Amino acid sequence: MATSSTRHDTHSTTAGGGWSTKRIAVTALFCAVAAICTLFIEFPILPGVTFLKYDPSAIAALVAGFAFGPATGAVVSVLPYLVHLATESGIYGTFMAIVATLTLVLPASLVYQRNTTMRGAITGLVVGGVICLVCCILANIVVTPIYMGAPREAVIAMIVPTLLPFNVLKIVLNCVITILVYKPISKALEA
Repeated sequence: MATSSTRHDTHSTTAGGGWSTKRIAVTALFCAVAAICTLFIEFPILPGVTFLKYDPSAIAALVAGFAFGPATGAVVSVLPYLVHLATESGIYGTFMAIVATLTLVLPASLVYQRNTTMRGAITGLVVGGVICLVCCILANIVVTPIYMGAPREAVIAMIVPTLLPFNVLKIVLNCVITILVYKPISKALEA
């Protein structure tokens, strides 16, 4: 992972504390990658559970958060999902995707911002993963009955056989792939 002397957010902001043109452009690029991932690369990851689909867009948000800090990670966690308002996912899918991504990216990038080592990255991803898992389960218990008209008890009954394995698998995929791609992407951003 990057050391504090090569952190992109330390030299990408202007003296007045605003975002530089480069940082805005790279953030827009991360948003575009995340939007493409969420719109075109989604697939079921649990056999027999086709209504829960994985998309790799959180990886772009995690990389952005590690490279440029939590604020950039938050922007890339929210903006790309707004396109879902115009799809069948609607407000429910948009809300759930934003909750899942923000609750993973913000804690992970906050921890990594304080300790820019591999250990800091892994610690951040574990902390973010646990927070994300809890928030996703709670959001499903509250929101899914409203959206799908299913009784809350039916959603609670889905936690162990469906929601828990799906969210754990999704979080692990996002975190492992982020660890694998962050270093090469970080080096490219330095160029």
